[in-house]
Amino acid sequence: MRTTLTLDDDVAFQLKKAQENERSKSFKEIVNETLRRGFDSPHEKPGKRKFKVKPFSLGLREGLSLDNIEELLDQVEGPFRR
Repeated sequence: MRTTLTLDDDVAFQLKKAQENERSKSFKEIVNETLRRGFDSPHEKPGKRKFKVKPFSLGLREGLSLDNIEELLDQVEGPFRR
């Protein structure tokens, strides 16, 4: 099938760059392969990327206690923190 496409500059640049890396392939082949890879990859909705957060305890320095926050702030930031 023959069609005309208008490519954004950044897309055209990436395709030309891919063609430079594979000189044996025509621009048409590069475009078709790139589109096929895009269709074959799992489709994600934009902004819905999944990632895992691995929490770990930061702990509390020895000698400090969370029982009295005012005292803790005085110890950590100094008595003139206000």
